[in-house]
Amino acid sequence: MTSTTDATGTSGASEPRDTYGELRAQLATLTTEAFRPELSEIDRLPTEEIAKIMNGEDASVATAVAEQLSAIAAAIDGTAERMARGGRLIYAGAGTAGRLGVLDASECPPTFNTDPSDVVGLIAGGPSAMVKAVEGAEDSKELAAEDLEDLNLTEDDVVVGISASGRTPYAIGAVEYARSHYGALTIGLSCNADSALAAAAEHGIEVVVGPELLTGSTRLKAGTAQKLVLNMLSTITMIRLGKTYGNLMVDVRASNEKLRARSRRIVALATGASDEEIEAALTATDGEVKNAILTILGEVDGPTAATLLATSAGHLRAALDNARTTD
Repeated sequence: MTSTTDATGTSGASEPRDTYGELRAQLATLTTEAFRPELSEIDRLPTEEIAKIMNGEDASVATAVAEQLSAIAAAIDGTAERMARGGRLIYAGAGTAGRLGVLDASECPPTFNTDPSDVVGLIAGGPSAMVKAVEGAEDSKELAAEDLEDLNLTEDDVVVGISASGRTPYAIGAVEYARSHYGALTIGLSCNADSALAAAAEHGIEVVVGPELLTGSTRLKAGTAQKLVLNMLSTITMIRLGKTYGNLMVDVRASNEKLRARSRRIVALATGASDEEIEAALTATDGEVKNAILTILGEVDGPTAATLLATSAGHLRAALDNARTTD
């Protein structure tokens, strides 16, 4: 059915045609939207051949991330500094980008024993947008400002706008609002060079992965790149905050049988203690892995371990040094 255009240039109930023209022209400039004629008959290829091509595409993502490591490291250092002062890490994005932010945020409590409010994922359109697109939500800077306003931002918070294109109004609006109204640290993660999102943020991270296998399907390479960067941002920040001991997750929250078994394995790897010693240490520290390790390696009781960790801002190595110094 062909829609009609009224005197104002509006086609049916949708936007003016020149709006679509402007947006089409803008999309045509984005690497993530580029058409690849060499793949125009990919649907004719055998399944294994398509899989090989896709696997080759994915292999290039890590290289693109590597080119942004200096920018990523600077953003992480800034994030750790703010969070050490009590700030929060807040992701804001739409569609795939928003879902990746929510995913990374939701995995921090069980992995690092953080409070759910410490790392927050905002997706345009709210929680229901995790499973079903909310039409028009990504086009609103005002919606991003409202979502952040509900969180009572402070200057110690960190807001990360995530957008493959780097032009998504929701993501840009989030960093603009957080930076201009509260002085929060802002990070813009996109997959196009010279993006509006990077320009709006204090730290711009632009992982240019190139055109997608399916034209404009940025849940593919761009999504993989964003996942890798978010993994770095949260994980290394938590390392800087003392949430690990070496490469052991000593702040893991033992909320199920697997994690309870993992807790005991972590104490064993860190201390070399016997099963009996490990059980005694966990009992003395109410199951807190970091505290249990400190009681064994620092040869202190449970309450002393808790005090040492509190005075060391949760850093196990520093607490161990203090325990050995006071011997």
